[in-house]
Amino acid sequence: MSNPQRKILVTCALPYANGAIHLGHMLEHIQADIWVRFQRMRGHKIHFVCADDAHGTPIMLNADKLGITPEELIEKAKADHIADFSGFNISFDNYHSTHSEENRELTSAIYKKLKANGFIKSKVISQLFDPEKNMFLPDRFVKGTCPKCKAEDQYGDNCEVCASTYSPMDLINPRSAVSGATPVVKESEHFFFDLPSFEGMLKEWISSGSLQPEIANKMQEWFESGLQQWDISRDAPYFGFQIPDTENKFFYVWLDAPIGYMASFKNLCDRTDINYDDFWKKDSDAELYHFIGKDIVYFHSLFWPAMLEGSDHRKPTNVFAHGYVTVDGQKMSKSRGTFIQASTYLKHIDPECLRYYYAAKLNDRIEDLDFNLDDFVQRVNSDIVNKLVNLASRNAGFITKCFDGKLAGELQDPILFAEFIAQSEQIAAYYESREFNKAIREIMALTDKANKYIDEKAPWVIAKEEGKETELQAVCSMGLELFRVLMSYLKPVLPQLAERAEGFLQTQLRWDNIDTPLFNHTIAPFKSLFSRLEKKQIDAVIEETKQLFAQTTQQGAKKGKEMTACDTAVEPIAPEITIDDFAKLDLRVAKVLKCEAVPKSDKLLRFELDLGDHTRQVFSGIKAAYNKPEELEGRFVIMIANLAPRKMSFGMSEGMILSAGTGGSNLFLLSADSGVIAGMQVK
Repeated sequence: MSNPQRKILVTCALPYANGAIHLGHMLEHIQADIWVRFQRMRGHKIHFVCADDAHGTPIMLNADKLGITPEELIEKAKADHIADFSGFNISFDNYHSTHSEENRELTSAIYKKLKANGFIKSKVISQLFDPEKNMFLPDRFVKGTCPKCKAEDQYGDNCEVCASTYSPMDLINPRSAVSGATPVVKESEHFFFDLPSFEGMLKEWISSGSLQPEIANKMQEWFESGLQQWDISRDAPYFGFQIPDTENKFFYVWLDAPIGYMASFKNLCDRTDINYDDFWKKDSDAELYHFIGKDIVYFHSLFWPAMLEGSDHRKPTNVFAHGYVTVDGQKMSKSRGTFIQASTYLKHIDPECLRYYYAAKLNDRIEDLDFNLDDFVQRVNSDIVNKLVNLASRNAGFITKCFDGKLAGELQDPILFAEFIAQSEQIAAYYESREFNKAIREIMALTDKANKYIDEKAPWVIAKEEGKETELQAVCSMGLELFRVLMSYLKPVLPQLAERAEGFLQTQLRWDNIDTPLFNHTIAPFKSLFSRLEKKQIDAVIEETKQLFAQTTQQGAKKGKEMTACDTAVEPIAPEITIDDFAKLDLRVAKVLKCEAVPKSDKLLRFELDLGDHTRQVFSGIKAAYNKPEELEGRFVIMIANLAPRKMSFGMSEGMILSAGTGGSNLFLLSADSGVIAGMQVK
């Protein structure tokens, strides 16, 4: 059935170039890829682009730690990301970087247009400054308590609990995520985007159905609390694009990041015959869709459409947001081995297993998706291996052996075939509306009917009866026709399996030929199309993930990371030290006399420690791991006794308690019994 051809541009949120792709990222990219592949099967003109988000302070700081330039870091990250997405068969037409000439030119042009149209303001602001690192602190490098809902350990720009946005100056008990120091206030001139000017436009836009109901409802709350001008500038040092006509001022990463969608598409257009303006001009008749996570809804539903409107560009047709991925009902965890990187998964498991499992659970709402490991194995094997692939294998042998691979010239059961074809538009509607779970449910119901048909006809019985050759060919051909229809429906989800099925069936699986049987058609000999998923493959992924993140545990303990914010990327092993360096550490076993939470601190516990001849006060950032600090009293812990005292806002910390783990609730005190640890006598 033909449909008018649509012009569509699809993007995924840009992965940050300071970390590896993990299975949380893959939810979004698989969701978008399935939708894109479906649209291609329907004959629409669709372009699918993405890029690395390559700017900001985290990249600058991490590159410095690694002893390389930011450019070297982001090039390596881009290569790794492309490899991961390719491994999962994500069919981007272009994958670019925000650190590109296209993005520099477009960002400058949009900024100048916004300024010319009166939407850029400047004013001197008070800003948090790290006195230890001698730098202004970007929003994400200040952490503290949310001023709205009082949630602890929140970033300086928005709260991950209540989704409020605010200035880092509004944080309660702020601290530098770079050094852990208490920031001081300094003044600096900054540039602001006048978001409140677009309130009327934004209200009209969301009422047009351009957003999911959950986002539209959330925007009403933001309107009620009042839109604020948006700070789009950052002070040097900063890795990004310099603002035109300024010195030492750079565009905030969130300004040029969404423009990266345009830049990636522009890069594609410059290499092909695609007309860039047809998709971005104000009166464009093309469709524009952004697939994003729920954590960045605010930027994509307020700032981004306002920036586009203010610079005389078209706005998105829709913004499709999804929830987070949990594993076995819990947040992905490094210590449990469930914070799984894409590259680790790909070493052990077929990517189509995850594509199918995500599709079977994805819908059009902003709900978290639980990756249940036991259910994962059971569903993949039950649906793909036992039902779908088995349908082909149990019929193909008879066709090859008895009929030289030639299918029958008519349908054995035209009514059943018509029933399968009749579901094409309903399944297409489910794909279109991103209700993939409903599409999979419908397809699997048809798969059950196909297998029931074969069970009832029993070709293995017919094959033993003389004079039943025509019936045998008709029944097995019918089974393979149904398999062809089912594989056509599943092609957007399982592109590699579909490709193998096409080789076996010797035909192209298209949406517009689903209703055309392969009469008198010759197929290839059947070969295994899909392998069973084994529990040991899951175990291998979990174990490798644990080992990967365990590599940073000791280093984190040495550096006292419990007293600073978690880094944004896995760090390399620190430079080697000698035994003489290690000997400088005065490690002692101390008894915990008292342990209590520090009022108004989201991380710190205060310890009173008995070292035998005197007592010490030490603050340790392990509150998330020990919510009953009084239970630590009486235990023996290991501390660095000759660490220089550090003055904190809560008092003087006289040493460091050693702990190990990946951060947050996954931190554990290194303890000792009877005054001995690792053969070392208490001093």
